Amino acid sequence: MTAPFLALTDVSKSYGSKQALRNVSLQVDAGEVVGLLGPNGAGKSTLFQICAGLFSADSGSVALFGQDYRYVPSSILRRIGVVFQSRSLDTDISVRANLRFLGGLFGLWGSDLRNRIAAVSEALEITDLLAMPVRTLSGGNQRRVEIARALLSQPDLLLLDEPSTGLDPASRQRLVASIRDLAERQGKAILWSTHIAEEVENAARIVLLVDGRVVQDASPAALRQQTGTKTLTDAYIALTGDTSEQAMPQPK
Repeated sequence: MTAPFLALTDVSKSYGSKQALRNVSLQVDAGEVVGLLGPNGAGKSTLFQICAGLFSADSGSVALFGQDYRYVPSSILRRIGVVFQSRSLDTDISVRANLRFLGGLFGLWGSDLRNRIAAVSEALEITDLLAMPVRTLSGGNQRRVEIARALLSQPDLLLLDEPSTGLDPASRQRLVASIRDLAERQGKAILWSTHIAEEVENAARIVLLVDGRVVQDASPAALRQQTGTKTLTDAYIALTGDTSEQAMPQPK
């Protein structure tokens, strides 16, 4: 039996007297999009940072591709691509220069690097943007470049932290379609943290985090059936009581 690409078991994390995560368990398998949903302050950011290796859990275990995160070699870490909520591109240089720089950090050069750049640019539909300075791009296109950059190392696991932050509705919809395609056509395992439930309406599973605990881990269809609702957004509101503006359906 193939091990999950990412598996957390009974993970807890505290900051002083504040317990951010409480015995959280989840897993993401190959070709699977898992949506991580929860109200503000639920612990999503802490969970994401632990998955990305930025924080260590106080207790519990985190495994990548069946190996304990604490002991995995760098070759395993290269199988992870991360897109953080905060923008991290160098806006003063071109898209191609940004991709070349990160490729160099992965030890890529020459024809290998050119081929990788061509492949990720085609997958994210940014080939015609390669020569353009990043600062001239729309927010949606900058996000696509960041995802393309995360794919340069050909990761098997993609971690996305609020990837649509600041995007207009049309750009958000195109981004959602691109990410779904990565899972379906390339078999990427994707953990997608978002506060917009409709973005992950077609995810394989939804992990619902409330007050640092996983209160649901089920398919969107199962959550809709459980709550007697027609949309994942309505199911989310029914399960959490979160009626903040960010939980509402986004304009089309």
